[in-house]
Amino acid sequence: MNDGKVKKGKSFTRRDFLKGFGSGTLGAALAPKLLAQKAESIQTQSGEIPVYSRKQVKFTINGKDYTLAVEPQETLLDVLRDRLNLTGAKKMCDRGECGGCTVLLDGNPIYSCMYLAIRADRTDITTIEGLAKKDKLHPLQQAFIDNDAYQCGFCTPGFLLASTALLNKTPHPTLDQIKEGLSGNLCRCGNFAKIYQAVDQASKKGRP
Repeated sequence: MNDGKVKKGKSFTRRDFLKGFGSGTLGAALAPKLLAQKAESIQTQSGEIPVYSRKQVKFTINGKDYTLAVEPQETLLDVLRDRLNLTGAKKMCDRGECGGCTVLLDGNPIYSCMYLAIRADRTDITTIEGLAKKDKLHPLQQAFIDNDAYQCGFCTPGFLLASTALLNKTPHPTLDQIKEGLSGNLCRCGNFAKIYQAVDQASKKGRP
């Protein structure tokens, strides 16, 4: 049974780590690592765990390259909205439940409110701002208009990007596949039927 004491020659647990900070003993020893500007690591019973302060990341967003320094706690959503003024992704639940913050990362839909910006280093990101091509709407955007697949519109960007990922993977989905593909997105206005119709219409546009 672990008595909470640090054994000589053995790595310390998270509990030991926190207790050490409380007493100031281990805190004084580890503080330089925690405050370092470069990625380092601390040894634990589970192995080495990287510790970051600020990190420079590079990624491509809607075809444009960006390089910026991000804090370890910054989410991709906060960077997009507050640092790059790409406000199409919405901060709604802020806990990965509603899909209002959905963006595509290397083609896959993710909740950007739960995705740390440092993890997005060297990735390709698509936000709702990059879905249309110049003045031409994406077929999904046009289908949403044609089918009134929005009401307040707050969740619409997330639904459009989740639908884009779905059709890229399954060009001609069944209704059940559409429902499953969009199950991670929530429309608080309850406009799901028209959203499904819009996705179905967009999928049929590509059929011969």
